[in-house]
Amino acid sequence: MIKTMIQHGNSSALIIDKPILELLNIEQNTPLEIITDGKNIIISPISDTERLNKLNSSLNKINTRFSKTLRKLAK
Repeated sequence: MIKTMIQHGNSSALIIDKPILELLNIEQNTPLEIITDGKNIIISPISDTERLNKLNSSLNKINTRFSKTLRKLAK
């Protein structure tokens, strides 16, 4: 299957067909992990709640520690 990115505001988006989402048991609110090996984008649903909790904990620590810097970068 070949897909093309579409414009979504100031970003680009990739539309994933419903049969693929159903196959992977991904719904609109399913948290996804996005990683790269330098050549490919790998998108995986996070179904491990412990892993998701660790991710959220890490994000909270980063946001707490670097909130001032992150706000400046967002401008």
